[in-house]
Amino acid sequence: MTASDFDYIIVGAGVAGCILANRLSADPQNRVLLLEAGGKDSSPLITAPGGLLPIMMSGSHAWRYMSAPQKHLDDRVLYLPRGKVLGGGSSINGMTYDRGMHSDYDRWAQAGNAGWSFAEVLPYFRKLENYSPHDDIWHGQGGPIQVTRADQDHPFAKAFIDAGQEAGYPYNPDLNGASREGFGAVDLTVGGGKRSSASSAYLRPAMNRPNLTVMTEAQTRRIVFEGARATGIVYRCKGEDRTAHATREVILSAGALNTPQLLMLSGVGPAAHLAEHGIALVHDMPGVGQNLQDHLAVHVKYKATKPLSMLRYLNPLRGAVALGQYLLFRKGPLSQTGMSVACFVKSDPALDEPDIKMLLIMALVGSNGSKLVPMHGFYAHANVARPDARGTVTLASADPDVPPVIDQNYLGTESDRRVARASVRAARAIFSQPAFDDFRGEELAPGPSVQTDEEIDAYIRAKAEADYHSVGTARMGSAGDPMAVVDAQLRVHGMTGLRVVDASIMPHLPGANTGIPVAMIAEKAADMILGNPPLAPADIPRSA
Repeated sequence: MTASDFDYIIVGAGVAGCILANRLSADPQNRVLLLEAGGKDSSPLITAPGGLLPIMMSGSHAWRYMSAPQKHLDDRVLYLPRGKVLGGGSSINGMTYDRGMHSDYDRWAQAGNAGWSFAEVLPYFRKLENYSPHDDIWHGQGGPIQVTRADQDHPFAKAFIDAGQEAGYPYNPDLNGASREGFGAVDLTVGGGKRSSASSAYLRPAMNRPNLTVMTEAQTRRIVFEGARATGIVYRCKGEDRTAHATREVILSAGALNTPQLLMLSGVGPAAHLAEHGIALVHDMPGVGQNLQDHLAVHVKYKATKPLSMLRYLNPLRGAVALGQYLLFRKGPLSQTGMSVACFVKSDPALDEPDIKMLLIMALVGSNGSKLVPMHGFYAHANVARPDARGTVTLASADPDVPPVIDQNYLGTESDRRVARASVRAARAIFSQPAFDDFRGEELAPGPSVQTDEEIDAYIRAKAEADYHSVGTARMGSAGDPMAVVDAQLRVHGMTGLRVVDASIMPHLPGANTGIPVAMIAEKAADMILGNPPLAPADIPRSA
């Protein structure tokens, strides 16, 4: 054995990679290599939840990808940041702990993926969390990721909850519990006033294990194959290409954009597309890079009549007090994200489940989070929860340094356009309730002149933004499904020694932020890789 020989090589130290590195290296007999193209997560802005806005504004620790021109968004090109740091997206995201609907996972199982129903994945959600305020059938305690209930004391947050009930929607005491519908507090991956990322929760406690090697600023160039078996990877570090060998498995955890790119660069993907780029075919897989799904964000913004938004902390005196509160007590506005309440509502009362997700943002932010508008206000950040449109990730070049072509095909179906339009009307109805009378000023976007379906559609086409929840590009499915890339054990069909563990494997996008579903996938995959029996399915109450 040499220093470049490992049992497992994990490509990507995002949410899944950090979790796998911890779980696989817990056995001292397993030699594990974790590769991350980005750097370390040592910035204090990552640690403080209130540092989210500066991270978003600077674009630090992110791959600054751009979409292909979006046909249904006036051919605009959208910004698509991806984590480029230990912890990946969990080190730079909004820290929302969000699972989605029970039926999201039941759909995975019904599509032929045994073991992935909600009852079967709930124990893994419970395993990964240390939940406050309580432990019940829906939540667990003692897990690595700290999960807390967001503070709801802000006047805007209280108004949002009250307005929902005034508009006829239910109050929901736990949006990650028995039911998804209604208005309630957001759960956050925050504990003790600090961000609980996959890196801080899983990787840092394992970093001193002698059998775990973590390399940052090491970009994987391609997978090495011997016939149909993955035997290692070629990566670039400090300007030179190096090779690492895997005696058991190469595990791709590079995310829904980079995992299909790496597969195709390595000769695994649609044969005709690889031939276009002069890449030698290892295995013809037409589904690689297909089935891309993502959430699109639509905003309904209002000026506030009172100076209560997060903008007030840019005042030097208030800012100094907030900093002191955080440094001394890990409390105050820097311990919060500015997103504490949300709702899930139906575009049509006849629906069985909500199809619109909405967060209240307690400041006016523009340009994909890169600009804080110097005006007090608030807005609804709304998504079509489970879009029908499907896009693609394809190669722009055989050069690994050239980003892939990312075409989400946002709003590519009439159904998605209808629900997006309904989300604007729903947000307006909520903000028009008496609970907001003391705070609601001028409607800034779409603006009072935008009323008809055609006008709302035009606003969405001109202003909607990506929400960074890409999934599905190496989707899970049975061997008889020609577009499936991995099986229910997340092994690449037709290959050996190669597995995908990240958002790529999701057959359908959950109606949720994707960080915590990916964490669940990684916890479940770790048991599969190690040969452990799966956790026993949860006994879901009939009423749920």
